[in-house]
Amino acid sequence: MTIQDQKKALKTATSTKSQSGSFDKHKDILVIKNLKKYFPIDKSWIKKNRRFVKAVDDVSFNLKKGSTLGVVGESGCGKTTLGRTILRLHSVTEGEILFEGIDIRKLKRKDLRRLRPKIQIIFQDPYSSLSPRMTIGEIIGEAVREHKLVPKSEFREYILKTMKDCGLPAYYFSRYPHEFSGGQRQRICIARALALKPDLIICDEPVSALDVSIQAQIINLLVDLQEKFGLTYIFISHDLSVVEYISDEIMVMYLGSAVETGNTKQIFSKPMHPYTQALLSAIPIPDPETKKQRIILSGDIPSPANPPSGCKFHTRCAQCMEVCKHVIPKFKEYDAGHFVACHLYSQED
Repeated sequence: MTIQDQKKALKTATSTKSQSGSFDKHKDILVIKNLKKYFPIDKSWIKKNRRFVKAVDDVSFNLKKGSTLGVVGESGCGKTTLGRTILRLHSVTEGEILFEGIDIRKLKRKDLRRLRPKIQIIFQDPYSSLSPRMTIGEIIGEAVREHKLVPKSEFREYILKTMKDCGLPAYYFSRYPHEFSGGQRQRICIARALALKPDLIICDEPVSALDVSIQAQIINLLVDLQEKFGLTYIFISHDLSVVEYISDEIMVMYLGSAVETGNTKQIFSKPMHPYTQALLSAIPIPDPETKKQRIILSGDIPSPANPPSGCKFHTRCAQCMEVCKHVIPKFKEYDAGHFVACHLYSQED
């Protein structure tokens, strides 16, 4: 795609409004190709001696419009860094980020700014992500005013409507974040993202800091908004029960890499990678009489600055073979849409 074609696509993307029923679920809104994000540890003059933390290491996936991709894995596996790199809050080391056909990595600052409203993020901590000196109306409307999404005469009415869509009463408009509970603050964060009329929202563990009962309310709100506005989500979480409920597709990450992807039914009914199987075995069952065999992983996660050779998971895998220690497994499709990187399955093309 030429620069002229990309600018034309950008203009079309930023002028399109998301409305219920107007999106195509069979169209890929986001395509990630071999994405890498490395953070330098030192600044050696000799290039080959430089060391990096490989936070995101060669991740690829496609995300269909109007669907939800759940990203799961242990703390430190690169989930949050992946989301922030897609937003270009972190620079891209290698790879492509194609949003509606536009390569975000190649956009200049001015063009990236125009695209920002279409991709939003909901942070994990709803309190620290809200300015204590601004009222709720100012917080939700700050970016709306900056990007001039609505006329000044319609500004207050538009913000109140957005608040209503997120279950926030109109009298919250002039109040401050410290006056609200965690669940209410997260609704404010959702309203702030929704006010920009996005197509894609990255949810970075949006319910992990909330009580279980409040978690259900926030998850149901996200589902309702998705149905109403045709939103697309990347839902980052370590809670597999929540991910199972909200996600259409699931990607399991380990030490910066994707080890298994597939639709929710495939992942939960037929997990293929030993790491996925271990994660699923840890899900508690709300029945004291039902016993579940727990798969305990030995050892700690290796350092992403010095990952093991071969399969990164081989140091903790009970089914490790000699080939796992030396050869990186191919990320292959074994069932329709079900990809796994593991030597337990055929590696032949």
